[in-house]
Amino acid sequence: MIKEFSENTTSGRFVIHCNNELFSGKGLRNPVQYPINTFAYNKGGMQKVIIDEVTYTMPGQCILPLVYNQHFIFEHPENITAWQFNREFYCIVDHDAEVGCVGFLFYGIRHPMFIKLSKAEATEISHMEKIFLNELAVNDNFQGEMLRSLLKRLIIMTTRIAKRQSDSYQQFPDHKMDLIRKFSLLLEEYFKKEHEVKFYARLLNKAPKTLSNAFTLLKLPSPSILIQNRILLEAKRYLNYTTKTAKEIAYELGFESPAHFSRFFKMKSGEKITEFRNSRLT
Repeated sequence: MIKEFSENTTSGRFVIHCNNELFSGKGLRNPVQYPINTFAYNKGGMQKVIIDEVTYTMPGQCILPLVYNQHFIFEHPENITAWQFNREFYCIVDHDAEVGCVGFLFYGIRHPMFIKLSKAEATEISHMEKIFLNELAVNDNFQGEMLRSLLKRLIIMTTRIAKRQSDSYQQFPDHKMDLIRKFSLLLEEYFKKEHEVKFYARLLNKAPKTLSNAFTLLKLPSPSILIQNRILLEAKRYLNYTTKTAKEIAYELGFESPAHFSRFFKMKSGEKITEFRNSRLT
Protein backbone atom coordinates (compact mmCIF):
# COMPACT_ATOMS: atom_id res chain seq x y z
CA MET A 1 0.00 0.00 0.00
CA ILE A 2 1.23 3.47 -0.92
CA LYS A 3 -0.43 6.64 0.35
CA GLU A 4 0.74 10.01 -0.90
CA PHE A 5 0.17 13.68 -0.17
CA SER A 6 1.36 16.43 -2.50
CA GLU A 7 1.22 20.21 -2.56
CA ASN A 8 0.95 21.80 -5.97
CA THR A 9 2.08 25.23 -4.80
CA THR A 10 5.37 24.06 -3.27
CA SER A 11 5.99 20.67 -4.96
CA GLY A 12 6.03 19.20 -1.44
CA ARG A 13 5.54 15.44 -1.29
CA PHE A 14 4.96 13.04 1.58
CA VAL A 15 4.59 9.29 1.03
CA ILE A 16 4.03 6.33 3.31
CA HIS A 17 4.65 2.73 2.22
CA CYS A 18 3.06 -0.15 4.15
CA ASN A 19 3.51 -3.80 3.11
CA ASN A 20 4.74 -2.68 -0.32
CA GLU A 21 6.59 -5.62 -1.91
CA LEU A 22 8.15 -3.29 -4.50
CA PHE A 23 9.53 -0.70 -2.07
CA SER A 24 13.14 0.29 -2.82
CA GLY A 25 15.29 3.34 -3.53
CA LYS A 26 16.93 3.82 -6.91
CA GLY A 27 19.27 6.66 -5.98
CA LEU A 28 21.35 7.79 -8.96
CA ARG A 29 20.22 4.85 -11.08
CA ASN A 30 16.77 6.36 -11.58
CA PRO A 31 16.70 9.86 -10.06
CA VAL A 32 13.23 10.97 -9.04
CA GLN A 33 11.80 14.34 -9.96
CA TYR A 34 11.45 15.21 -6.28
CA PRO A 35 14.50 13.96 -4.26
CA ILE A 36 13.16 12.34 -1.14
CA ASN A 37 14.47 11.25 2.28
CA THR A 38 13.27 8.09 4.04
CA PHE A 39 12.65 6.61 7.47
CA ALA A 40 12.40 2.83 6.97
CA TYR A 41 10.96 0.87 9.89
CA ASN A 42 11.55 -2.89 9.86
CA LYS A 43 8.57 -4.25 11.80
CA GLY A 44 9.46 -7.86 11.02
CA GLY A 45 12.47 -9.98 11.89
CA MET A 46 16.11 -9.51 10.96
CA GLN A 47 16.68 -9.03 7.23
CA LYS A 48 19.33 -8.03 4.73
CA VAL A 49 19.43 -4.58 3.14
CA ILE A 50 21.75 -3.61 0.30
CA ILE A 51 22.78 0.06 0.38
CA ASP A 52 24.96 1.35 -2.44
CA GLU A 53 26.00 -2.23 -3.28
CA VAL A 54 27.04 -3.06 0.30
CA THR A 55 25.02 -5.68 2.21
CA TYR A 56 24.06 -5.04 5.84
CA THR A 57 21.99 -6.94 8.38
CA MET A 58 19.07 -4.90 9.65
CA PRO A 59 17.65 -5.98 13.01
CA GLY A 60 13.95 -6.37 13.54
CA GLN A 61 12.04 -3.54 15.27
CA CYS A 62 14.54 -1.05 13.91
CA ILE A 63 14.49 2.31 12.09
CA LEU A 64 16.92 3.14 9.29
CA PRO A 65 17.24 6.75 8.01
CA LEU A 66 18.13 6.99 4.32
CA VAL A 67 18.80 9.95 2.02
CA TYR A 68 17.56 10.61 -1.48
CA ASN A 69 20.73 9.67 -3.38
CA GLN A 70 21.18 6.24 -1.78
CA HIS A 71 20.37 3.09 -3.69
CA PHE A 72 18.75 0.52 -1.40
CA ILE A 73 16.98 -2.84 -1.67
CA PHE A 74 15.41 -4.71 1.25
CA GLU A 75 15.31 -8.49 1.46
CA HIS A 76 11.71 -8.33 2.74
CA PRO A 77 10.26 -4.96 1.71
CA GLU A 78 6.80 -6.19 2.67
CA ASN A 79 7.91 -5.94 6.32
CA ILE A 80 8.96 -2.30 5.95
CA THR A 81 6.90 0.74 6.80
CA ALA A 82 8.55 3.77 5.21
CA TRP A 83 7.91 7.47 5.60
CA GLN A 84 9.30 9.56 2.75
CA PHE A 85 9.40 13.32 2.32
CA ASN A 86 11.18 15.85 0.16
CA ARG A 87 12.78 19.19 1.00
CA GLU A 88 9.76 21.14 -0.20
CA PHE A 89 7.49 19.29 2.24
CA TYR A 90 9.80 19.36 5.27
CA CYS A 91 13.35 20.66 5.04
CA ILE A 92 15.39 19.00 7.76
CA VAL A 93 18.15 21.58 7.23
CA ASP A 94 15.84 24.53 7.88
CA HIS A 95 14.41 22.76 10.94
CA ASP A 96 17.80 21.66 12.28
CA ALA A 97 17.69 23.96 15.31
CA GLU A 98 14.34 22.44 16.28
CA VAL A 99 14.99 18.73 15.76
CA GLY A 100 18.80 18.55 16.06
CA CYS A 101 19.07 15.69 13.59
CA VAL A 102 20.74 17.00 10.45
CA GLY A 103 24.23 15.58 10.18
CA PHE A 104 23.36 12.97 12.78
CA LEU A 105 20.50 10.83 11.50
CA PHE A 106 20.87 11.56 7.81
CA TYR A 107 24.47 12.66 7.20
CA GLY A 108 26.29 11.30 10.23
CA ILE A 109 29.82 9.98 10.50
CA ARG A 110 28.71 6.40 11.12
CA HIS A 111 26.21 5.14 8.59
CA PRO A 112 24.03 3.30 8.02
CA MET A 113 22.45 3.95 11.40
CA PHE A 114 20.22 1.12 12.62
CA ILE A 115 18.13 2.50 15.48
CA LYS A 116 16.79 -0.37 17.60
CA LEU A 117 13.43 0.15 19.27
CA SER A 118 12.28 -1.17 22.61
CA LYS A 119 8.94 -2.94 22.80
CA ALA A 120 7.26 0.24 24.03
CA GLU A 121 8.91 2.35 21.31
CA ALA A 122 7.89 -0.14 18.62
CA THR A 123 4.31 0.06 19.90
CA GLU A 124 4.46 3.86 19.69
CA ILE A 125 5.79 3.76 16.12
CA SER A 126 3.01 1.35 15.10
CA HIS A 127 0.49 3.71 16.68
CA MET A 128 1.97 6.64 14.74
CA GLU A 129 1.70 4.63 11.52
CA LYS A 130 -2.06 4.36 12.08
CA ILE A 131 -2.33 8.09 12.82
CA PHE A 132 -0.48 8.94 9.60
CA LEU A 133 -2.77 6.67 7.58
CA ASN A 134 -5.85 8.16 9.18
CA GLU A 135 -4.64 11.66 8.40
CA LEU A 136 -3.90 10.73 4.78
CA ALA A 137 -7.55 9.74 4.47
CA VAL A 138 -8.59 13.31 5.35
CA ASN A 139 -8.85 15.93 2.63
CA ASP A 140 -8.99 19.48 3.97
CA ASN A 141 -6.89 22.63 4.26
CA PHE A 142 -5.20 21.41 7.45
CA GLN A 143 -3.92 18.10 6.09
CA GLY A 144 -0.46 19.29 5.03
CA GLU A 145 0.29 21.01 8.33
CA MET A 146 -0.99 18.06 10.33
CA LEU A 147 1.25 15.67 8.37
CA ARG A 148 4.24 17.98 8.89
CA SER A 149 3.55 18.05 12.63
CA LEU A 150 3.35 14.26 12.75
CA LEU A 151 6.55 13.94 10.73
CA LYS A 152 8.34 16.34 13.06
CA ARG A 153 7.22 14.22 16.01
CA LEU A 154 8.56 11.09 14.29
CA ILE A 155 11.91 12.80 13.58
CA ILE A 156 12.31 14.06 17.16
CA MET A 157 11.34 10.70 18.63
CA THR A 158 13.81 8.87 16.39
CA THR A 159 16.56 11.39 17.16
CA ARG A 160 16.08 10.96 20.92
CA ILE A 161 16.27 7.17 20.66
CA ALA A 162 19.33 7.31 18.41
CA LYS A 163 21.19 9.69 20.73
CA ARG A 164 20.55 7.38 23.69
CA GLN A 165 22.13 4.57 21.68
CA SER A 166 25.17 6.63 20.66
CA ASP A 167 28.23 6.15 22.87
CA SER A 168 29.55 9.55 21.82
CA TYR A 169 26.38 11.37 22.84
CA GLN A 170 26.45 9.57 26.17
CA GLN A 171 30.10 10.46 26.87
CA PHE A 172 30.31 14.02 25.58
CA PRO A 173 28.16 17.16 25.88
CA ASP A 174 25.86 18.15 23.05
CA HIS A 175 27.94 21.19 22.05
CA LYS A 176 30.92 18.96 21.20
CA MET A 177 28.73 16.59 19.23
CA ASP A 178 27.04 19.52 17.47
CA LEU A 179 30.42 20.47 15.98
CA ILE A 180 30.68 17.00 14.44
CA ARG A 181 27.08 17.13 13.29
CA LYS A 182 27.50 20.54 11.64
CA PHE A 183 30.69 19.38 9.94
CA SER A 184 28.76 16.42 8.49
CA LEU A 185 26.10 18.75 7.12
CA LEU A 186 28.66 21.10 5.56
CA LEU A 187 30.52 18.14 4.09
CA GLU A 188 27.35 16.91 2.40
CA GLU A 189 26.77 20.36 0.93
CA TYR A 190 30.28 21.13 -0.31
CA PHE A 191 32.26 17.89 -0.79
CA LYS A 192 32.06 18.05 -4.59
CA LYS A 193 33.88 21.37 -4.68
CA GLU A 194 35.83 21.67 -1.44
CA HIS A 195 38.36 18.96 -0.53
CA GLU A 196 40.41 20.78 2.12
CA VAL A 197 39.83 20.71 5.89
CA LYS A 198 40.58 24.42 6.18
CA PHE A 199 37.45 25.30 4.19
CA TYR A 200 35.15 23.49 6.64
CA ALA A 201 37.08 24.73 9.66
CA ARG A 202 36.60 28.31 8.49
CA LEU A 203 32.83 27.88 8.14
CA LEU A 204 32.76 26.42 11.66
CA ASN A 205 34.89 29.27 13.03
CA LYS A 206 37.60 26.85 14.09
CA ALA A 207 41.25 26.44 13.26
CA PRO A 208 41.87 23.28 11.19
CA LYS A 209 43.95 21.80 14.02
CA THR A 210 41.18 22.53 16.56
CA LEU A 211 38.64 20.82 14.33
CA SER A 212 40.87 17.78 13.85
CA ASN A 213 41.53 17.59 17.60
CA ALA A 214 37.79 17.46 18.28
CA PHE A 215 37.45 14.39 16.05
CA THR A 216 40.45 12.78 17.75
CA LEU A 217 38.92 13.38 21.17
CA LEU A 218 35.72 11.65 20.08
CA LYS A 219 37.73 8.79 18.55
CA LEU A 220 36.39 9.51 15.08
CA PRO A 221 38.21 9.46 11.75
CA SER A 222 39.92 12.74 10.96
CA PRO A 223 38.07 15.38 8.89
CA SER A 224 40.46 14.82 5.97
CA ILE A 225 39.66 11.10 5.94
CA LEU A 226 35.93 11.81 6.11
CA ILE A 227 36.17 14.20 3.17
CA GLN A 228 38.02 11.59 1.12
CA ASN A 229 35.56 8.85 2.11
CA ARG A 230 32.59 10.99 1.06
CA ILE A 231 34.14 11.74 -2.32
CA LEU A 232 34.93 8.05 -2.84
CA LEU A 233 31.37 7.04 -1.95
CA GLU A 234 29.94 9.44 -4.52
CA ALA A 235 32.43 8.30 -7.13
CA LYS A 236 31.33 4.70 -6.60
CA ARG A 237 27.68 5.73 -6.89
CA TYR A 238 28.35 7.37 -10.24
CA LEU A 239 30.30 4.35 -11.45
CA ASN A 240 27.66 1.89 -10.24
CA TYR A 241 24.48 3.68 -11.22
CA THR A 242 25.23 6.05 -14.09
CA THR A 243 26.90 5.96 -17.48
CA LYS A 244 29.06 9.00 -16.75
CA THR A 245 32.64 8.66 -17.94
CA ALA A 246 35.59 8.86 -15.56
CA LYS A 247 36.36 12.27 -17.02
CA GLU A 248 32.83 13.52 -16.36
CA ILE A 249 32.91 12.16 -12.81
CA ALA A 250 36.29 13.74 -12.15
CA TYR A 251 35.04 17.22 -12.96
CA GLU A 252 31.71 16.60 -11.22
CA LEU A 253 33.62 15.83 -8.01
CA GLY A 254 35.91 18.83 -8.23
CA PHE A 255 39.17 17.21 -9.35
CA GLU A 256 41.67 19.26 -11.33
CA SER A 257 42.03 16.54 -13.95
CA PRO A 258 40.85 13.00 -14.75
CA ALA A 259 44.38 11.76 -13.95
CA HIS A 260 44.16 13.24 -10.45
CA PHE A 261 40.81 11.53 -9.95
CA SER A 262 42.17 8.21 -11.21
CA ARG A 263 45.08 8.34 -8.76
CA PHE A 264 42.74 9.24 -5.90
CA PHE A 265 40.34 6.39 -6.71
CA LYS A 266 43.11 3.79 -6.98
CA MET A 267 44.69 4.94 -3.71
CA LYS A 268 41.41 4.95 -1.74
CA SER A 269 39.64 1.92 -3.23
CA GLY A 270 42.55 -0.31 -4.19
CA GLU A 271 41.12 -0.69 -7.70
CA LYS A 272 41.48 1.14 -10.96
CA ILE A 273 38.33 2.88 -12.16
CA THR A 274 37.94 0.54 -15.13
CA GLU A 275 38.44 -2.52 -12.90
CA PHE A 276 35.81 -1.30 -10.44
CA ARG A 277 33.22 -0.55 -13.12
CA ASN A 278 33.88 -3.76 -15.08
CA SER A 279 33.57 -5.91 -11.94
CA ARG A 280 30.03 -4.55 -11.47
CA LEU A 281 29.08 -5.47 -15.02
CA THR A 282 30.06 -9.15 -14.76
